[in-house]
Amino acid sequence: MSEYAVVNPATGERLADYDTLTDAGVDGAIAAAAAAFPVWARTDVAQRAARLRRVAELHRERRDLLADIIVREMGKVREAALGEVDFAADITEFYADNIERITADQPLDILGEGSAVIRRSPLGVLLGIMPWNFPYYQVARFAAPNLALGNTILLKHAPQCPESAEALQLIYRDAGLPEGAYVNVRLTNDQAATVIADRRVQGVSVTGSERAGAAVAELAGRHLKKVALELGGSDPFILLSTDDLDGAVQAAVDARLDNTGQSCNAAKRFLVADDLYDAFLEKFTAAMTAATVGDPLAEDTVLGPLSSLTAAERLAEQVERAVAQGARLVAGGTRDGAYFAPTVLTGVTSDMDAYREEFFGPVGVVYRVSGEDEAVHIANDTGFGLGSYVFTTDPAQAERVADRIEAGMVYVNVVLADSPELPFGGVKRSGTGRELGLLGADEFVNKKLIRIA
Repeated sequence: MSEYAVVNPATGERLADYDTLTDAGVDGAIAAAAAAFPVWARTDVAQRAARLRRVAELHRERRDLLADIIVREMGKVREAALGEVDFAADITEFYADNIERITADQPLDILGEGSAVIRRSPLGVLLGIMPWNFPYYQVARFAAPNLALGNTILLKHAPQCPESAEALQLIYRDAGLPEGAYVNVRLTNDQAATVIADRRVQGVSVTGSERAGAAVAELAGRHLKKVALELGGSDPFILLSTDDLDGAVQAAVDARLDNTGQSCNAAKRFLVADDLYDAFLEKFTAAMTAATVGDPLAEDTVLGPLSSLTAAERLAEQVERAVAQGARLVAGGTRDGAYFAPTVLTGVTSDMDAYREEFFGPVGVVYRVSGEDEAVHIANDTGFGLGSYVFTTDPAQAERVADRIEAGMVYVNVVLADSPELPFGGVKRSGTGRELGLLGADEFVNKKLIRIA
């Protein structure tokens, strides 16, 4: 039985199996991407932009089909699935529209006579190792900027996303990219290691767990390959003051329950000023437990199943362990197959596993803090450093706290505000490098100095 399979988490039904590549198939995929590289890299930037713009158009034209696939594969609520397809199209279009900016020469001021520029040129074949939680969005933010630059892509998707992976490869093919410019590869872990070690492959990007990122980074370092990592997060949501508590609570719930809580940069720890804590906890708990759990195809569903039965069992074990170690279960904590009830925990202290773990599902941990300093301390007292959220009515405080938070991203008085032009990435154990925005096109590129006397 293949590890690449479509298993509907809402029903447990195994719908399709896909074979992994043979070793000969792996070598053929690398060879195809390597052969396509000089062709694609020399293609006029306007033509590359046109092909990418067509990729975005095909996402929109096949929107319903693409959404239905990921509802089956990982249980995403259908409305969210449609939104993800739209976002992937927007990202791809952003890089098509900005291709001249990301490939333009950068003149340098020099001390001597003559001129000097930095010329950005592609590196070659890149391997992307992508996760299951955003099957289209994650791919777009890796593939689009690198294809715009002229790199070619080998894309290893998560084993539970083979159908969406095939649909994406067909889109790139139908958009007119050269054969080999974008190749879907169903690899075992051993085969992925072989690809990373291959001299024809110049870099690897991983979005996934800390464990996966560490393993790939170690292997890439051994072979002197460029690596970019986007890993886990346990993002703080800091509420220090507000003139609209209901609005702040709704933002907190939205930031926690997006994608059924399975988002790396979801708010997961809620650090609430003492004078707001009791009212916030009451309203937050009510709003969390009011979220409709059910069929991901139903219009009123807020939370579908988790991505798999295993994921739900793992989350249940984390919550049970937190309670056993002394945390208070305010609401939820129950599981029905792959479905998990919205859950609120309080009383978590620094000696508990829950203090430093990432809860990848609809679980919010609420902390009472005495003020700004304690909020910043708890926010930073973690191995993660991906995103963060600050809610305050004091602009000076917002600036001050944002500056002190150890994270790659800080959003002030807003949630769910990711956008193609905004860089995405973290620090500490949340990874290295950036995706999206103009910075996202600067990871896998040769910044070549050309100095002319």
